[in-house]
Amino acid sequence: MVTSRWTAAPDRTVSPRRRGAVLERAILDAALEQLSTVGWAGLTMERVAAGAQTGKAALYRRWPSKEALVADALRAGLPRLEAVPDLGSVREDLLVLCRLARDAMYSRPGVALRSVIHECDPVQAERFHGVIFEGVVEPTIALLRGVVLRGIQRGEVRSDAANGYVFDAIPAMMMYRSKMCTSEWDDRDLEEMIDRLMLPLLRPHGV
Repeated sequence: MVTSRWTAAPDRTVSPRRRGAVLERAILDAALEQLSTVGWAGLTMERVAAGAQTGKAALYRRWPSKEALVADALRAGLPRLEAVPDLGSVREDLLVLCRLARDAMYSRPGVALRSVIHECDPVQAERFHGVIFEGVVEPTIALLRGVVLRGIQRGEVRSDAANGYVFDAIPAMMMYRSKMCTSEWDDRDLEEMIDRLMLPLLRPHGV
């Protein structure tokens, strides 16, 4: 019996052809991965294409620039902040809220977002302000408003505390200290912020 010396080698380089939403998801994930590892300055369309195992043309058909691609990757990747459960105490509710905000900040998309903010020049960074407010700041403020209003109904919080300055306090403090002081906001830091800043702001007068 004669057997051929030539046998077909298995193809280990060709990946299944992907289209539409599946390919877009792979590209967006690759963009977040690149931001998390090499940062904004190191990210290129070529690197993203290689990470997604596709051609660079597939990226440019969907996104005209690196900025447009990164903005969509951040929007798609940032975790959604869930509703804060009513734990019967404004302090406990605030702790849950702050943990949710912290987890979003330190998720892979959150780390990617901070690398963009820190490395972009002012003109480039302007493009991502909407992503920051829509994905992180506004959801946090909406949840904080709900916590404060519940506290007012319980009598724990003074009625005039439901205002924009109070609602801005937590996201402003967390973002400032994260950027300027490299704070990672462990549970103890969150508790101190609530006890020393938020509760004095919220307590009824004379309490």
